[in-house]
Amino acid sequence: MTGAVVVGTGFGCVTHVESLRRAGFDVVALVGRDEKRTAERAARVGVANPTTSLADALARPDADVVVIATPPHTHAPLALAAIAAGKHVVCEKPFTCDQDQALELQRAAERAGVVNLFGAEFRWGTAQALAASAVAAGVIGTPRLAAFMLQMPMLAGPDDEVPGWFSDAGQGGGWLGAYGPHVIDQVRVTLGEFEGVSAALPVASERGWTSEGSFSVRFRTRSGADGVMQSSAVDFGQPIHLARIVGTTGTLWIDGPDVKVADAHGTRTLPVPDTLALPAGELPPRAADGTAYDRMVSSGSEIGPATRMYETLLALIAGSPLPPDAPRPPTFADGVANMAVIDAIRASAAGDGRWVAVAKA
Repeated sequence: MTGAVVVGTGFGCVTHVESLRRAGFDVVALVGRDEKRTAERAARVGVANPTTSLADALARPDADVVVIATPPHTHAPLALAAIAAGKHVVCEKPFTCDQDQALELQRAAERAGVVNLFGAEFRWGTAQALAASAVAAGVIGTPRLAAFMLQMPMLAGPDDEVPGWFSDAGQGGGWLGAYGPHVIDQVRVTLGEFEGVSAALPVASERGWTSEGSFSVRFRTRSGADGVMQSSAVDFGQPIHLARIVGTTGTLWIDGPDVKVADAHGTRTLPVPDTLALPAGELPPRAADGTAYDRMVSSGSEIGPATRMYETLLALIAGSPLPPDAPRPPTFADGVANMAVIDAIRASAAGDGRWVAVAKA
Protein backbone atom coordinates (compact mmCIF):
# COMPACT_ATOMS: atom_id res chain seq x y z
CA MET A 1 0.00 0.00 0.00
CA THR A 2 1.24 3.49 -0.84
CA GLY A 3 2.09 5.46 2.29
CA ALA A 4 1.25 9.12 2.85
CA VAL A 5 2.43 11.68 5.36
CA VAL A 6 0.03 14.53 6.13
CA VAL A 7 1.60 17.79 7.28
CA GLY A 8 -0.94 19.95 9.10
CA THR A 9 -3.30 19.07 11.93
CA GLY A 10 -6.25 21.28 10.92
CA PHE A 11 -7.61 20.82 7.42
CA GLY A 12 -5.09 18.01 7.00
CA CYS A 13 -6.99 15.96 9.57
CA VAL A 14 -10.42 17.21 8.55
CA THR A 15 -10.20 16.30 4.86
CA HIS A 16 -6.93 14.83 3.71
CA VAL A 17 -6.52 11.90 6.11
CA GLU A 18 -10.00 10.59 5.36
CA SER A 19 -9.79 11.20 1.61
CA LEU A 20 -6.41 9.49 1.33
CA ARG A 21 -7.74 6.42 3.09
CA ARG A 22 -10.86 6.25 0.94
CA ALA A 23 -8.63 6.39 -2.13
CA GLY A 24 -6.50 3.49 -0.92
CA PHE A 25 -3.51 5.15 0.78
CA ASP A 26 -2.06 4.24 4.16
CA VAL A 27 -1.63 7.41 6.24
CA VAL A 28 1.61 6.58 8.03
CA ALA A 29 2.32 9.82 9.92
CA LEU A 30 0.86 13.17 10.92
CA VAL A 31 3.19 16.17 11.27
CA GLY A 32 2.28 19.21 13.35
CA ARG A 33 3.94 22.06 15.21
CA ASP A 34 2.57 21.42 18.70
CA GLU A 35 3.37 18.02 20.21
CA LYS A 36 0.24 17.71 22.36
CA ARG A 37 -2.17 18.94 19.70
CA THR A 38 -0.57 16.72 17.06
CA ALA A 39 -0.88 13.64 19.30
CA GLU A 40 -4.51 14.45 20.14
CA ARG A 41 -5.50 15.01 16.51
CA ALA A 42 -3.64 11.89 15.37
CA ALA A 43 -5.46 9.79 17.95
CA ARG A 44 -8.80 11.28 16.89
CA VAL A 45 -8.30 10.34 13.23
CA GLY A 46 -6.45 7.09 13.88
CA VAL A 47 -2.96 7.95 12.66
CA ALA A 48 -0.41 5.90 14.58
CA ASN A 49 2.65 8.14 14.22
CA PRO A 50 2.28 11.77 15.31
CA THR A 51 5.43 13.86 15.13
CA THR A 52 6.64 17.45 15.13
CA SER A 53 9.64 16.55 12.95
CA LEU A 54 9.14 16.66 9.19
CA ALA A 55 12.63 15.20 8.79
CA ASP A 56 11.65 12.12 10.81
CA ALA A 57 8.49 11.69 8.72
CA LEU A 58 10.42 12.03 5.46
CA ALA A 59 12.91 9.43 6.63
CA ARG A 60 10.22 6.78 7.02
CA PRO A 61 10.66 3.98 4.45
CA ASP A 62 6.88 3.70 4.09
CA ALA A 63 6.41 7.40 3.23
CA ASP A 64 5.85 7.77 -0.50
CA VAL A 65 3.67 10.90 -0.63
CA VAL A 66 3.68 14.12 1.38
CA VAL A 67 0.49 16.18 1.66
CA ILE A 68 1.03 19.78 2.76
CA ALA A 69 -1.99 21.36 4.46
CA THR A 70 -0.41 24.08 6.58
CA PRO A 71 -0.61 27.90 6.68
CA PRO A 72 0.22 29.37 3.23
CA HIS A 73 3.55 30.99 4.10
CA THR A 74 4.96 27.57 5.10
CA HIS A 75 4.08 25.73 1.88
CA ALA A 76 7.23 26.43 -0.12
CA PRO A 77 9.89 25.31 2.41
CA LEU A 78 7.89 22.20 3.32
CA ALA A 79 7.32 21.26 -0.31
CA LEU A 80 10.97 21.80 -1.19
CA ALA A 81 12.04 19.55 1.69
CA ALA A 82 9.64 16.81 0.54
CA ILE A 83 10.82 17.12 -3.06
CA ALA A 84 14.46 16.96 -1.95
CA ALA A 85 13.63 13.71 -0.17
CA GLY A 86 12.23 12.29 -3.41
CA LYS A 87 8.60 12.22 -2.27
CA HIS A 88 5.55 12.81 -4.42
CA VAL A 89 3.87 16.00 -3.20
CA VAL A 90 0.36 17.39 -2.90
CA CYS A 91 0.26 21.06 -1.85
CA GLU A 92 -2.84 22.85 -0.64
CA LYS A 93 -4.01 26.25 -1.79
CA PRO A 94 -3.08 29.03 -1.87
CA PHE A 95 -0.11 27.33 -3.48
CA THR A 96 2.60 29.75 -2.32
CA CYS A 97 3.07 33.40 -1.39
CA ASP A 98 3.53 34.55 -5.00
CA GLN A 99 4.12 33.31 -8.54
CA ASP A 100 7.92 33.45 -8.30
CA GLN A 101 7.86 31.10 -5.33
CA ALA A 102 5.37 28.88 -7.16
CA LEU A 103 7.71 28.62 -10.15
CA GLU A 104 10.51 27.53 -7.81
CA LEU A 105 8.37 24.63 -6.59
CA GLN A 106 7.29 23.64 -10.08
CA ARG A 107 10.85 23.55 -11.37
CA ALA A 108 12.10 21.63 -8.33
CA ALA A 109 9.37 18.99 -8.72
CA GLU A 110 10.02 18.64 -12.45
CA ARG A 111 13.78 18.27 -11.91
CA ALA A 112 13.17 15.62 -9.25
CA GLY A 113 10.69 13.75 -11.42
CA VAL A 114 8.13 13.42 -8.62
CA VAL A 115 4.37 13.41 -9.12
CA ASN A 116 3.00 16.77 -8.00
CA LEU A 117 -0.55 17.96 -7.47
CA PHE A 118 -2.03 21.31 -6.49
CA GLY A 119 -5.04 21.11 -4.15
CA ALA A 120 -7.80 21.96 -6.63
CA GLU A 121 -9.96 18.98 -5.70
CA PHE A 122 -13.20 20.63 -6.79
CA ARG A 123 -12.23 19.84 -10.37
CA TRP A 124 -13.82 16.52 -9.46
CA GLY A 125 -16.95 18.11 -7.97
CA THR A 126 -19.77 16.60 -10.00
CA ALA A 127 -21.60 19.79 -10.98
CA GLN A 128 -18.41 21.74 -11.63
CA ALA A 129 -16.92 18.97 -13.79
CA LEU A 130 -20.19 18.52 -15.70
CA ALA A 131 -20.46 22.27 -16.34
CA ALA A 132 -16.89 22.45 -17.63
CA SER A 133 -17.49 19.46 -19.88
CA ALA A 134 -20.70 20.96 -21.28
CA VAL A 135 -19.07 24.31 -22.03
CA ALA A 136 -16.16 22.55 -23.75
CA ALA A 137 -18.65 20.59 -25.85
CA GLY A 138 -20.24 23.83 -27.09
CA VAL A 139 -23.59 23.32 -25.37
CA ILE A 140 -24.03 27.11 -24.96
CA GLY A 141 -21.92 28.18 -27.92
CA THR A 142 -19.04 30.53 -27.18
CA PRO A 143 -18.97 31.81 -23.56
CA ARG A 144 -19.24 35.59 -23.39
CA LEU A 145 -20.31 36.52 -19.84
CA ALA A 146 -19.83 34.73 -16.50
CA ALA A 147 -20.61 35.27 -12.83
CA PHE A 148 -19.27 33.33 -9.85
CA MET A 149 -20.44 34.28 -6.37
CA LEU A 150 -20.25 32.79 -2.88
CA GLN A 151 -21.55 34.83 0.04
CA MET A 152 -21.77 33.24 3.48
CA PRO A 153 -21.79 34.19 7.17
CA MET A 154 -19.31 31.58 8.43
CA LEU A 155 -16.87 34.17 9.87
CA ALA A 156 -19.21 37.12 10.26
CA GLY A 157 -19.84 37.06 14.01
CA PRO A 158 -17.71 39.37 16.15
CA ASP A 159 -16.68 36.40 18.31
CA ASP A 160 -15.96 34.02 15.42
CA GLU A 161 -12.36 32.93 15.92
CA VAL A 162 -9.87 32.19 13.17
CA PRO A 163 -6.25 31.01 13.36
CA GLY A 164 -3.70 33.79 13.74
CA TRP A 165 -2.30 33.23 10.24
CA PHE A 166 -5.75 33.57 8.64
CA SER A 167 -6.20 37.14 9.91
CA ASP A 168 -2.64 38.15 8.98
CA ALA A 169 -1.96 39.29 5.42
CA GLY A 170 1.76 38.83 6.03
CA GLN A 171 1.26 35.10 6.50
CA GLY A 172 -0.86 34.67 3.38
CA GLY A 173 -4.13 34.81 5.31
CA GLY A 174 -7.50 36.05 4.16
CA TRP A 175 -10.45 34.94 2.06
CA LEU A 176 -8.78 35.44 -1.32
CA GLY A 177 -6.26 32.73 -0.51
CA ALA A 178 -8.75 30.50 1.27
CA TYR A 179 -11.50 30.40 -1.36
CA GLY A 180 -10.15 32.36 -4.32
CA PRO A 181 -7.98 29.53 -5.71
CA HIS A 182 -11.04 27.29 -6.08
CA VAL A 183 -13.02 29.76 -8.17
CA ILE A 184 -9.91 30.82 -10.12
CA ASP A 185 -9.35 27.17 -11.01
CA GLN A 186 -13.02 26.80 -11.94
CA VAL A 187 -12.74 29.74 -14.33
CA ARG A 188 -9.50 28.45 -15.85
CA VAL A 189 -10.88 24.95 -16.40
CA THR A 190 -14.25 26.15 -17.74
CA LEU A 191 -13.38 29.34 -19.66
CA GLY A 192 -9.63 29.25 -20.20
CA GLU A 193 -6.74 31.36 -18.99
CA PHE A 194 -7.11 34.84 -17.49
CA GLU A 195 -6.03 37.84 -19.53
CA GLY A 196 -6.46 40.51 -16.85
CA VAL A 197 -8.32 41.60 -13.72
CA SER A 198 -9.64 44.63 -11.88
CA ALA A 199 -10.13 43.92 -8.18
CA ALA A 200 -10.91 45.07 -4.66
CA LEU A 201 -10.11 43.24 -1.41
CA PRO A 202 -12.36 44.70 1.30
CA VAL A 203 -11.29 43.77 4.81
CA ALA A 204 -14.98 43.92 5.85
CA SER A 205 -14.20 43.14 9.47
CA GLU A 206 -13.96 45.25 12.61
CA ARG A 207 -11.75 42.76 14.43
CA GLY A 208 -8.36 44.15 13.51
CA TRP A 209 -7.60 41.76 10.65
CA THR A 210 -4.92 42.83 8.19
CA SER A 211 -6.20 40.24 5.70
CA GLU A 212 -9.37 40.55 3.64
CA GLY A 213 -12.66 38.83 4.44
CA SER A 214 -14.02 39.39 0.94
CA PHE A 215 -12.95 39.85 -2.67
CA SER A 216 -14.54 41.39 -5.75
CA VAL A 217 -12.92 40.80 -9.13
CA ARG A 218 -13.82 41.66 -12.69
CA PHE A 219 -11.89 39.52 -15.16
CA ARG A 220 -11.45 38.84 -18.85
CA THR A 221 -10.20 35.57 -20.30
CA ARG A 222 -7.96 35.15 -23.32
CA SER A 223 -10.88 33.40 -25.02
CA GLY A 224 -12.93 36.62 -24.85
CA ALA A 225 -15.25 35.98 -21.89
CA ASP A 226 -15.97 38.78 -19.41
CA GLY A 227 -16.85 37.87 -15.86
CA VAL A 228 -17.00 38.65 -12.17
CA MET A 229 -15.87 36.68 -9.12
CA GLN A 230 -17.21 37.93 -5.81
CA SER A 231 -17.18 36.30 -2.41
CA SER A 232 -17.30 37.04 1.30
CA ALA A 233 -16.99 34.91 4.40
CA VAL A 234 -18.24 37.78 6.59
CA ASP A 235 -21.65 38.37 4.98
CA PHE A 236 -24.30 38.19 7.72
CA GLY A 237 -27.04 37.41 5.21
CA GLN A 238 -28.46 34.24 3.73
CA PRO A 239 -25.82 32.20 1.86
CA ILE A 240 -25.65 32.65 -1.91
CA HIS A 241 -23.79 30.32 -4.27
CA LEU A 242 -23.91 31.21 -7.96
CA ALA A 243 -22.11 30.02 -11.08
CA ARG A 244 -23.68 31.19 -14.34
CA ILE A 245 -22.25 31.42 -17.87
CA VAL A 246 -23.92 33.15 -20.82
CA GLY A 247 -22.90 31.90 -24.26
CA THR A 248 -23.78 32.82 -27.83
CA THR A 249 -26.49 30.14 -28.05
CA GLY A 250 -27.55 29.56 -24.44
CA THR A 251 -26.98 29.98 -20.73
CA LEU A 252 -25.63 27.42 -18.26
CA TRP A 253 -25.79 27.58 -14.49
CA ILE A 254 -25.17 25.38 -11.47
CA ASP A 255 -28.26 24.93 -9.30
CA GLY A 256 -27.26 23.00 -6.18
CA PRO A 257 -26.26 19.52 -7.40
CA ASP A 258 -27.68 20.15 -10.87
CA VAL A 259 -26.34 21.79 -14.02
CA LYS A 260 -29.05 23.51 -16.06
CA VAL A 261 -29.06 24.92 -19.56
CA ALA A 262 -31.53 27.35 -21.14
CA ASP A 263 -31.57 28.05 -24.88
CA ALA A 264 -34.00 28.43 -27.79
CA HIS A 265 -35.33 24.93 -27.07
CA GLY A 266 -36.22 25.66 -23.42
CA THR A 267 -34.63 24.78 -20.09
CA ARG A 268 -33.21 21.36 -19.21
CA THR A 269 -31.12 19.66 -16.52
CA LEU A 270 -28.05 17.94 -17.88
CA PRO A 271 -27.72 14.23 -17.07
CA VAL A 272 -24.77 13.21 -14.90
CA PRO A 273 -22.58 10.50 -16.43
CA ASP A 274 -21.51 7.71 -14.10
CA THR A 275 -17.88 8.76 -14.52
CA LEU A 276 -18.55 12.08 -12.76
CA ALA A 277 -20.47 10.69 -9.79
CA LEU A 278 -18.64 11.02 -6.48
CA PRO A 279 -18.05 8.06 -4.17
CA ALA A 280 -20.64 7.58 -1.46
CA GLY A 281 -19.70 7.31 2.19
CA GLU A 282 -20.61 8.49 5.64
CA LEU A 283 -18.83 11.60 6.84
CA PRO A 284 -16.31 10.88 9.61
CA PRO A 285 -16.58 12.46 13.06
CA ARG A 286 -15.20 15.98 13.21
CA ALA A 287 -11.43 15.96 13.43
CA ALA A 288 -11.36 19.62 14.48
CA ASP A 289 -13.82 21.72 16.42
CA GLY A 290 -14.14 24.74 18.61
CA THR A 291 -13.62 27.82 16.43
CA ALA A 292 -15.72 29.21 13.59
CA TYR A 293 -12.83 28.44 11.25
CA ASP A 294 -12.80 24.80 12.41
CA ARG A 295 -16.51 24.52 11.73
CA MET A 296 -16.13 26.16 8.33
CA VAL A 297 -13.58 23.63 7.13
CA SER A 298 -15.32 20.64 8.73
CA SER A 299 -18.39 20.44 6.48
CA GLY A 300 -17.08 17.36 4.67
CA SER A 301 -17.97 18.79 1.25
CA GLU A 302 -14.41 18.32 0.02
CA ILE A 303 -13.97 14.66 0.97
CA GLY A 304 -15.68 13.23 -2.14
CA PRO A 305 -13.77 15.37 -4.66
CA ALA A 306 -10.52 14.94 -2.72
CA THR A 307 -10.98 11.17 -2.78
CA ARG A 308 -11.18 11.32 -6.57
CA MET A 309 -8.05 13.49 -6.61
CA TYR A 310 -6.16 10.93 -4.55
CA GLU A 311 -7.41 8.06 -6.72
CA THR A 312 -5.92 10.00 -9.63
CA LEU A 313 -2.67 10.46 -7.68
CA LEU A 314 -2.41 6.72 -7.16
CA ALA A 315 -2.87 6.16 -10.90
CA LEU A 316 -0.21 8.76 -11.74
CA ILE A 317 2.27 7.17 -9.33
CA ALA A 318 1.60 3.75 -10.82
CA GLY A 319 1.81 5.07 -14.38
CA SER A 320 -1.73 3.87 -15.08
CA PRO A 321 -3.85 5.56 -17.76
CA LEU A 322 -6.53 7.97 -16.61
CA PRO A 323 -10.11 7.77 -17.89
CA PRO A 324 -10.36 9.87 -21.08
CA ASP A 325 -13.33 11.87 -19.76
CA ALA A 326 -11.90 12.48 -16.27
CA PRO A 327 -10.89 15.99 -15.15
CA ARG A 328 -7.28 16.86 -15.91
CA PRO A 329 -5.15 16.54 -12.76
CA PRO A 330 -4.11 19.92 -11.31
CA THR A 331 -0.30 19.96 -11.14
CA PHE A 332 2.18 22.47 -9.77
CA ALA A 333 1.96 24.17 -13.18
CA ASP A 334 -1.68 24.92 -12.32
CA GLY A 335 -0.50 26.23 -8.96
CA VAL A 336 1.79 28.65 -10.79
CA ALA A 337 -1.06 29.82 -13.05
CA ASN A 338 -3.33 30.20 -10.04
CA MET A 339 -0.77 32.34 -8.20
CA ALA A 340 -0.34 34.53 -11.30
CA VAL A 341 -4.03 35.45 -11.05
CA ILE A 342 -3.83 36.02 -7.29
CA ASP A 343 -0.77 38.24 -7.74
CA ALA A 344 -2.64 40.30 -10.34
CA ILE A 345 -5.70 40.61 -8.06
CA ARG A 346 -3.54 41.85 -5.20
CA ALA A 347 -1.72 44.31 -7.45
CA SER A 348 -5.02 45.65 -8.78
CA ALA A 349 -6.53 46.03 -5.32
CA ALA A 350 -3.42 47.86 -4.12
CA GLY A 351 -3.77 50.19 -7.10
CA ASP A 352 -7.40 51.18 -6.48
CA GLY A 353 -8.78 48.63 -8.90
CA ARG A 354 -6.62 49.42 -11.92
CA TRP A 355 -6.62 46.84 -14.72
CA VAL A 356 -3.71 44.42 -14.33
CA ALA A 357 -2.62 41.89 -16.94
CA VAL A 358 -2.15 38.35 -15.65
CA ALA A 359 1.35 37.05 -16.26
CA LYS A 360 1.47 34.03 -18.52
CA ALA A 361 2.53 30.94 -16.58
